[in-house]
Amino acid sequence: MRRIARALRRCRGRARDAGMSTAEYAVGTIAATAFAGLLYKIVTSSEVQKALLGIIQRALQLAQ
Repeated sequence: MRRIARALRRCRGRARDAGMSTAEYAVGTIAATAFAGLLYKIVTSSEVQKALLGIIQRALQLAQ
């Protein structure tokens, strides 16, 4: 009987922490969106575009 009671308590404890709540999903979604916006700003900056263009041009020159 004690084994069953312990097993039930363990299962109940796991069920409470089985996944994220709606609030956690909302915070995660906002954080991911903010990070994506920051990356977009960085990649579309003129300095980064020049660097990427230089890398691509060098790679194409090496391929010839």
